[in-house]
Amino acid sequence: MRSLNLDVLLDTAVQAAIVGSRVLLENFGKLKPSEVETKAVNDFVTRVDRESEETIRAFLRSRYPDLPFLGEEEGGEEAEVFWLVDPLDGTTNYIHGFPFFSVSVALIQEGRPVLGVVYEPLRRDLFAGRRGGGAYRNHRRLRVSGRTGLAGTLIATGFPFRAKHMLDPYLEAFRRIFLAASGVRRAGSAALDLAMTAAGVVDGFFEFGLSGWDIAAGALLVQEAGGVVTDFQGGDRYLETGNVLAGPEPVVRELLPLVQEAFGGIP
Repeated sequence: MRSLNLDVLLDTAVQAAIVGSRVLLENFGKLKPSEVETKAVNDFVTRVDRESEETIRAFLRSRYPDLPFLGEEEGGEEAEVFWLVDPLDGTTNYIHGFPFFSVSVALIQEGRPVLGVVYEPLRRDLFAGRRGGGAYRNHRRLRVSGRTGLAGTLIATGFPFRAKHMLDPYLEAFRRIFLAASGVRRAGSAALDLAMTAAGVVDGFFEFGLSGWDIAAGALLVQEAGGVVTDFQGGDRYLETGNVLAGPEPVVRELLPLVQEAFGGIP
């Protein structure tokens, strides 16, 4: 296993997220329709996504030229150790001026995140943590909520906008969770939803069909804040499958069978 100075790398990741976020702030509310492209049905990319990613990539390479980089928009490569970046998580929100989006930067080592940064630039809300070192929101230690089950919880989720053919099992999962919890919210940035779960603002999170760059940094934050992150089988393949449950262990324990019953054999 490659020896890494995670404290120094985390500081670099924080700086990279902030540098990328400047591109988002400079262009927020100024996008023209011609600057928005469709990657797939209901899945968009803008000039700003690409410019933010290019800025982050250049910054990280200036500090660590030998560390591979994989970004949502321009790709890259996986390796034993590599950066995994979403330069704008919440693109649809951003396009419409809905103020809930973020930059996500994670470092992956041997298939799992070892540090993560989620930065919400409009409020300068910085979530950062490293493996074994805890997770922090603007330098204050994070803990997941103290909920002992689903009763009374506020659960975050995301809609299957890329996979509308999966709407029925999703709605069944939503129905079961809605009836068991006090509320369910969909805000549109999975990375930020996970960060809010780590902070105890929401009590749990579930979504399926995500990509690794959506999940990695936020998952690390939840774990370092004392929570658990699983796939829909209760395992640790969430980066591979894109299907994720997160929150305090008692909440995830009650979420898991509800999601399994709704989605069947999805991992």
